[in-house]
Amino acid sequence: MTLRNSSSVTEFILAGLSEQPKLQLPLFLLFLGIYVFTVVGNLGLITLIGLNSSLHTPVYYFLFNLSFIDLCYSCVFTPKMLNDFVAENIISYVGCMTQLFFFCFFVNSECYVLVSMAYDRYVAICNPLLYMVTMSPHVCSLLMFGSYVVGFAGAMAHTGRMLTLTFCNSNIIDHYLCEVLPLLQLSCTSTHVNELVFFIVVGVVITTASISIFISYALILSNILRIPSAEGRSKAFSTCGSHIIAVALFFGSGAFTYLTTSFPGSMDQGKYASVFYTNVVPMLNPLIYSLRNKDVKLALGKTLKRVLF
Repeated sequence: MTLRNSSSVTEFILAGLSEQPKLQLPLFLLFLGIYVFTVVGNLGLITLIGLNSSLHTPVYYFLFNLSFIDLCYSCVFTPKMLNDFVAENIISYVGCMTQLFFFCFFVNSECYVLVSMAYDRYVAICNPLLYMVTMSPHVCSLLMFGSYVVGFAGAMAHTGRMLTLTFCNSNIIDHYLCEVLPLLQLSCTSTHVNELVFFIVVGVVITTASISIFISYALILSNILRIPSAEGRSKAFSTCGSHIIAVALFFGSGAFTYLTTSFPGSMDQGKYASVFYTNVVPMLNPLIYSLRNKDVKLALGKTLKRVLF
């Protein structure tokens, strides 16, 4: 579909994951299930942390924010994605730019929430006696505020530059959401500055976050290896296991997505790969952080007793 007379685009068509009609219903049911699990899991964890004073500690404060971000950025695009499987897959220009902004905001913020969680683990293992002093409510609030500020700055950079472009002729976005690179392909004006901004923002976010997390865990590992007892080492490793898995899934899938889309003709591969970090990771995070967590299980048991009895 193209717009006549090269007029400016007022709406976009989201190509989605597949154009085959017979796949639309199965895909709808699959992603509906993922979305329901994501909402229930993250909202449940948010509620559980909020209702139990035993979980009002720095580590769960960060987990509360991680669940909040996962819930929000899943809600930014998944309802529209589900609608597109069964109805017209049209999104307005304003709606597309709004979706782009909030998606970038929450994804960038999550990177630095994961950094804050790594720092929290570092303090807990390497300086346990000073933990409550170092990770005071003021420090935790500053770390979260900084995470959201960085997320906002990145989203403003991407969206602000996107608003300067003119879109004409084709208005079909080869994706299931309004992402930076698929949108740049539709511009009929120069995108050199946008591409530069994209790679700078993504590069800075991923590099600084990855290095910070790597340094935190290098220091943690060094400290753990000096623990004399095997039981002590095992306990220390177990406190970091969930976070390491979450970091590996989020950064690994995100990096793979943007690496694949940076090669010519590989946009489809990037689109399919992005499903993992946009849909699957937010669903898995509540499970990763709660399945082996004794504090969460205990709080859940107490909450259920209060509600049921």
